Amino acid sequence: MPIPEDVTGEEIDKDVRQELQSLPKTLADDVAKNLVMVARLIDEDPEGAYGYSRVALRLASRVAAVREAAGFAAYANQKYSEALAEFRAARRMTGNVDLWPVMADCERGLGRPEKALDMAGAPEVHKLDKAGQVEMRLVAAGARRDMDQLDAAIVTLQSPELASNSVQPWTARLRYAYADALLAAGRADEAREWFAKAVEADKDGSTDASDRLAEMDGVEFVDVLDDSEADQAGDGEPQIPSAAADDADDTDDETVDEDKVDEAVKDDKD
Repeated sequence: MPIPEDVTGEEIDKDVRQELQSLPKTLADDVAKNLVMVARLIDEDPEGAYGYSRVALRLASRVAAVREAAGFAAYANQKYSEALAEFRAARRMTGNVDLWPVMADCERGLGRPEKALDMAGAPEVHKLDKAGQVEMRLVAAGARRDMDQLDAAIVTLQSPELASNSVQPWTARLRYAYADALLAAGRADEAREWFAKAVEADKDGSTDASDRLAEMDGVEFVDVLDDSEADQAGDGEPQIPSAAADDADDTDDETVDEDKVDEAVKDDKD
């Protein structure tokens, strides 16, 4: 597959570069470039990323970073059996447990939520860092929902990380999952509060919490320009974005304190 001229292979993480040092230099450079393309495309063009991952895999299947990249590319294309095999291979090579949550999510993708829950209770979870443990909690809650155990999913997500007022990389997704579970259980008022909390934490737009919140509030987004005005906007000075887009950012930042979460935890467990 073609590699753009601006890709040198030097863009990859230094730890991956170090892994590739076991290969001849020309081969290492080729593998590195393909890994760069996987990382570049995996969100916008997962099929393209998958193609580059297969090239890297053909060139260096004994490199753990290559197996991991191939796993994520397969995962992005919902090829869960293939992804799980690659993640397992990478884990065997490194002994690292970081991939445990995504391996469990592959089990969900294969229609085996019970297996995902077994993995959520395995000793490997205690070896994960905080981000990994939160990710495992999200996977476990998803498995509960797969099994139509909504109340159990809600309880699974209730944690010190959910109650904390500090914003971490996982905070928006955790709050969003909690809100979505509450809504699925028919607890709309609580769900709205937590969608609002998710919006507060979601600075990079990793969730559609603002859209979900607006939907619950009955907000409809319309184009304020009619067709003739839109044509005029195409000529001359740049136009200011629609006020409706600003309104989406100005959703109610209603907060929920830790005491309320503690009460919710107690009520659900009772």
